[in-house]
Amino acid sequence: MGLLKTVDSQLFQAEIPYKPMGKYAHFLTIRITESYPLFQTDGELNKARVRAGVKDKTTISRLSMFKRKQSTPERLVGRELLRKYEFMKPEECEYNVNFAMDNPDCIIYGFAIGDSGSEKSKVVVDTAFSITAFDESHETFTLNAPFENGTMASKGENGSKPGEVTSRINQQDHIRPQVFFPSIVTLKDPTEASFLYVFNNILRTRHYGAQTTRTGRVRNELIGVIFADGEITSNLRWTQAIYDQMKANNSLNSPEPLDEDEVITAAKNAIATLMSEEFIVHTDFIGDVFEPLLKEVKSLTANEAGIKSILQKADAEAKAYANKHISKKKTAVKAGKE
Repeated sequence: MGLLKTVDSQLFQAEIPYKPMGKYAHFLTIRITESYPLFQTDGELNKARVRAGVKDKTTISRLSMFKRKQSTPERLVGRELLRKYEFMKPEECEYNVNFAMDNPDCIIYGFAIGDSGSEKSKVVVDTAFSITAFDESHETFTLNAPFENGTMASKGENGSKPGEVTSRINQQDHIRPQVFFPSIVTLKDPTEASFLYVFNNILRTRHYGAQTTRTGRVRNELIGVIFADGEITSNLRWTQAIYDQMKANNSLNSPEPLDEDEVITAAKNAIATLMSEEFIVHTDFIGDVFEPLLKEVKSLTANEAGIKSILQKADAEAKAYANKHISKKKTAVKAGKE
């Protein structure tokens, strides 16, 4: 018996298929920074020079949130839950070291272990872009190291003169709070359990970016889900369409941060317009139609019995898939070496 009553079971696969079968679930997510996260490579914030909108041809620089910066934290949240409810043992499956190859994380998000085997991820995430320009979305902080007396001046240790201000200062660009990154997370050939597993991971994940920092708080606002027989628009085009909507509504009041309600409204309108231009078969859960589904998922994931039922079903599907397909791969690899 299915866990969801608000979604037609025909939109899901009965089991995880070995080959792509043309069913997609697209999670429409607005990622909102709530502190000062770092999305960087080689010490610099990631950014891209792109058009401001679909209609607005002005060129601007936007902050970029690469796909691994999005999928890895969500994946780790799922793994944490699997360990908590004892569907995964830490010693049997260590992320990026020794994958067990038969649990929901490995089968849904994929793995690669040299000659031992690999599984392609069924979760597709692309680079997300800030709605606002780079100059409006980041801030440079000066970092320094205080002494025990609570000042930046030394007491004369290590050859320095008492009262001398030290040079232990560094500068780092951080992303400002209330910067919005529209992002579409796609799950290929979803079963009901894998759909709920990914849905829950997106809802629960709270920190993104550099994991060594004490900041990085990000909130995910899900505004809808689209089931389709193909992939839909890109993150960049959706972001540009949102920018056009907000510009037309005079909602871009730089340097003031964007209003969240206005962003959500523009995001819903923009995706509705973009989907009307698509040439694929799709079933949209956006706006008022999405609310019953979101409420049902939250009620399931907010109690121990509900989350256990999701993980148990996802684990059973993953192990059935692994027994049927992964074991064959491992046997073929061993035969090839003999």
